[in-house]
Amino acid sequence: MSDTPKPDANGITRYGAAGSAGGGGTHMPFSSAVAADGWLYVSGQVPMDDGEVVEGGIVPQAHKAIQQLMAILAEAGYGPEHVVRCGVWLADARDFASFNKVFKSYFGQNPPARACVESRLVVDAKVEIDCVAYRR
Repeated sequence: MSDTPKPDANGITRYGAAGSAGGGGTHMPFSSAVAADGWLYVSGQVPMDDGEVVEGGIVPQAHKAIQQLMAILAEAGYGPEHVVRCGVWLADARDFASFNKVFKSYFGQNPPARACVESRLVVDAKVEIDCVAYRR
């Protein structure tokens, strides 16, 4: 995400639409987040640094994915207290307890509604997380 985006004629602001890049630096055809009428929808975040999946298992990967989510929220003027729902995909259900410990460290004071499923991910990561936030 780069320059501060401006709302379009419908009042919709798209963050990261011009600069989102996936593995190998390819441009991704979606925004990092979209804001409309107080709502912010943050696209799924996987634990990547410079197009490479962070190594070390579920704990460092969960921290990285949530840190990326928090950075996008902050750029749009939101914080964890504004998050009303998260969606979580885990590559292995056995990582559920470890993921929950990391998740609680970010959302413990403001727990959002959440869905968590076991799913094969598009990239070779252990976790992906997205969210919806609201601010008046």
